[in-house]
Amino acid sequence: MQYLFSPERVIFEEKALSYPLGKELYDKFSQSNIPMEIRSSMRVTDLAGKNPAEKYRRAKKILAVTVKKSLSFSTCKPSAHYQLPLSTSCPGLCEYCYLQTTLGRQPYIRVYVNIEEILETAQKYINKRIPQTTLFEASATSDPLALEPWTGSLFKTIEFFGKQEHGLLRFVTKFTAVDYILSAKHNNRTRVRFSLNTAHIIKNHERGTPSLEHRLNAAAKIASAGYPLGIILAPIFIYSGWEEDYENLLKVIKRKIPSHQEKVLTFELITHRFTKRAKNIILERFPQSLLEMEENKRQFKWGQFGYGKFLYKKEDLGKLKNYFRENISTFFPEAKIEYFI
Repeated sequence: MQYLFSPERVIFEEKALSYPLGKELYDKFSQSNIPMEIRSSMRVTDLAGKNPAEKYRRAKKILAVTVKKSLSFSTCKPSAHYQLPLSTSCPGLCEYCYLQTTLGRQPYIRVYVNIEEILETAQKYINKRIPQTTLFEASATSDPLALEPWTGSLFKTIEFFGKQEHGLLRFVTKFTAVDYILSAKHNNRTRVRFSLNTAHIIKNHERGTPSLEHRLNAAAKIASAGYPLGIILAPIFIYSGWEEDYENLLKVIKRKIPSHQEKVLTFELITHRFTKRAKNIILERFPQSLLEMEENKRQFKWGQFGYGKFLYKKEDLGKLKNYFRENISTFFPEAKIEYFI
């Protein structure tokens, strides 16, 4: 079987081998030529590379198979009520990703084998809020679809939520391994969203990810399987020619997405922002980056977690908000814009 993501090195936490998924992954990788090792402690500090850029690229090829220790779910505004942690990090090398700072010097990929415990915890969160519906985000710290060919965790999670009356799942992806979840009994309880951007942004800033065409082909498959579909335009950038590029993007989405999906189609709009720390880490890891991070072109705003971000200025945000609301209503009059930030 050919996998879309092939790690260069796999590290197993010893405790992970006592779980069914841990044993399954050990057997799978044992049949490959990928180097494996078992450790009693999971923290990976021996990252290979001569400089931060090389260390980062190499770390993104490390897969750590581990147990999720904390089963206290974080909140996840504005996307959902709670995060659902199936994995951490992803194979993509998107320059602007907020995980650049969230994961700090540990950007390697982690998959959690105690999936049954994670779903049991989700059930407890659901039960606490009945009769209200509880919404979970499976992509807060990762792209779980990229790892699905190995783990099958997303399939199990989708079927778990397919049986829930008061729980909903959502995840977002840039990857295309949708064949692994098409047959899942989702019962319209999972919304699959695709993170899209213009060809200019994908080419220059979304390294190691599928093309726009491949993502949209995957989105069409998801729609044909009856999943509720969503589009995330993120991050939205202002650059020379952005108006024409984003209009062309909306036209391409219109052509690719089945018309019957428009009534349930959602859009989430997220403008580009960065922190001082993120800027420093990005320039370390991508020294040739063309990512626009000029602080004098932005407004500074303190965030809810005690650190500040550089956002587009108020007048630019207003222009972006009006542009996307007008154009989305033109091309997708029945779709819903969930939020603009």
